[in-house]
Amino acid sequence: MIELRPFSQLGGARHGWLDTRHHFSFAEYHDPGRMHWGRLRVWNDDTIAPHTGFPPHPHRDMEIVTYVRKGAISHQDSLGNRGRTLAGDVQVMSAGTGIVHSEYNLEDEVTQIFQIWIMPEQTGLPPAWGTRPFPRGERAGAFVTLASGLPGDEGALPIRAAARLVAATLRAGQSAEHRLADRRKAYLVPASGRILVNGVEAGAGDGLAIRDETLLEVSAREDSEIILVDVA
Repeated sequence: MIELRPFSQLGGARHGWLDTRHHFSFAEYHDPGRMHWGRLRVWNDDTIAPHTGFPPHPHRDMEIVTYVRKGAISHQDSLGNRGRTLAGDVQVMSAGTGIVHSEYNLEDEVTQIFQIWIMPEQTGLPPAWGTRPFPRGERAGAFVTLASGLPGDEGALPIRAAARLVAATLRAGQSAEHRLADRRKAYLVPASGRILVNGVEAGAGDGLAIRDETLLEVSAREDSEIILVDVA
């Protein structure tokens, strides 16, 4: 089963400095049919104006993955961590028992990110943060695991959830596959381009909620960048 959730039908808000779209219920947007997808709780598509951003605010007991699509995001938190994550790279924050952080676009251009929250397997652990560059060339034509809490994915940024985030860049006409284990779900969003997933077409920003599928065959109709979360 693959359910297409068009970008034009997503919830969201415009705050002047922030244009955001919500794939799941978040803030003032509430849809009882879109509360989560397995342990995937939030997928926000954020466009942040230059020299603005999210001021310091707290989180706890959530795995928060930021995938930068354009520009860069600058992070600072109550653990003393500082970092700048560039387009194509990821950062992971395990909120644990509590963390205060800020995320700013300090660039002269807009920054676009996917903000993804996954419910952890265990609560009450110490907070942590990390970032890692993943050059797009490493995932050209195939899915590469960027963040994971599953066995066998030791090269990825660690998260405290039985989930993985994978990404691929495909040129028009290229295809890639992702296999789902039994009883697992996926949520897939093209960051750019247009694709077919098991015959279902999706464009940039559209969401695909996937379950009861074993093999996902992703074909690019245009040059495309694809992000997928594989979750229980």
